[in-house]
Amino acid sequence: MSTELRTGTAAGRWVLVTTVLGSGLAMLDSTVVNVALERIGSDFGAEFAGLQWTINAYTLTLAGFILLGGSLGDRFGRRRIFLVGVVWFALASALCGFAPSIEVLIAARALQGIGGALLTPGSLALISASFHGEDRAAAIGAWSGLAGVAGAVGPFVGGWLVEWNWRAVFLINLPLAAVVLVAALRHVPESRDPAAVKHLDVPGTVLALLGLGAVTWALTEAGEAGASVAVVTTGVAGVVALVAFVLVERRSRSPLVPPDLFANPRFSALNGVTLLMYAALGVLFVLLVLQLQVVAGFSPLAAGLSTLPITVVMLLLSARAGRLATRIGPRIPMTAGLVVAAGGMLLLLRVGEGASYWTDVLPAVVLFALGLSATVAPLTATVLDAADDRHAGIASGVNNAVARAANLLAVAVIPAAAGIAGADYTNPVAFSAGYHRAVVIAACLLLAAAVVTVLLLRPSPRFQVHECSHCGVSEPAPDPVGRAERRGSEA
Repeated sequence: MSTELRTGTAAGRWVLVTTVLGSGLAMLDSTVVNVALERIGSDFGAEFAGLQWTINAYTLTLAGFILLGGSLGDRFGRRRIFLVGVVWFALASALCGFAPSIEVLIAARALQGIGGALLTPGSLALISASFHGEDRAAAIGAWSGLAGVAGAVGPFVGGWLVEWNWRAVFLINLPLAAVVLVAALRHVPESRDPAAVKHLDVPGTVLALLGLGAVTWALTEAGEAGASVAVVTTGVAGVVALVAFVLVERRSRSPLVPPDLFANPRFSALNGVTLLMYAALGVLFVLLVLQLQVVAGFSPLAAGLSTLPITVVMLLLSARAGRLATRIGPRIPMTAGLVVAAGGMLLLLRVGEGASYWTDVLPAVVLFALGLSATVAPLTATVLDAADDRHAGIASGVNNAVARAANLLAVAVIPAAAGIAGADYTNPVAFSAGYHRAVVIAACLLLAAAVVTVLLLRPSPRFQVHECSHCGVSEPAPDPVGRAERRGSEA
């Protein structure tokens, strides 16, 4: 199909609004559920492992299927797969909202993640395929900026809904999905990639999902039951599946992850930084909200809004950080940013019983946000710069999957390492002790990421950062300009 839409036309605006609302479904869900965890646990009488799986079941299937979701859209039609993802996500959200037990909720969250993996890559691909070459970068920038606004609105909406009923956090997705479906069917054109691979890497997807799932289960269960036979056996099986995934990718005709990507030491180092940094973020956005509610006595709304300054500061400063990195290279801004973020994380040790938002929470999250603002845009752009042009799209997808896997493993491992288990989240004294240990671990992860950056990130003569005013904190940003420009030149 010819890409003829323009951003200033009614047709172009409809495509933009529809794709923003679609991706916003998944983005809102990834932020608001954290706010609801304490109420969910209390309602079901769940142990802390149940809360971990409420987060991780979604992250696991999202990380496991997101690369396959993009390939399905290219081959079978981006709008078609996007619509399937929206319907799937809505039905799974309904199941979450009416779940009678924590076990059913966890299963429904896993289904939600599959829907998110189908609609998230499709939303950006539809914009990239639908707009005229000159307008494509502007449309992607608008999509990204509006997605950032959705991330900022999430904690407020989540907190307000949880104050009423935590089930509304999921049920609110149903009317939004209905609007997206109607708009997409009426206003979004279909598109495919004629050069899309004919063979989907289903074995690789299954092995990655089984490996991550088994390792995550073993690590989560180890926090409750220790190194039992079931834990060790499942953990070993997960590692074997991940090794098999690597071997399958080397021999696949159309691998999810081209093996030569990680033959590039710069790309591998950057993904190591991503793994460490987003593991620390996973700790912050889950445990801080619980600490504020369980120990400091904040309402769900106040706890949800506590991290809002992070999104606001990043929206304001990420583009400036990108321009600075263009002038002096990414290593210094990224290293300094990670150290500053670690300092902000350590300031969160002040959050405890009787904590004040203005003196104990706000200074810490603002310092943390300043550090992230200096890091995220250069990191995302440098990942793309490290890959060959023909691998730019998959490099962005792999980095996104690494970030989600980091969140997944962090939520499984770090609470257990910090001594949080069982019903500790209902005991302010026990939970606060574990929270403080987890914060120190997260700060160490950020400092380790800074060390990796200093030691392994060498200057690149062709490095360039495109403006990144939209960069979020739950995942690396997509390639906002480069991929669109390449497609425009190929059209």
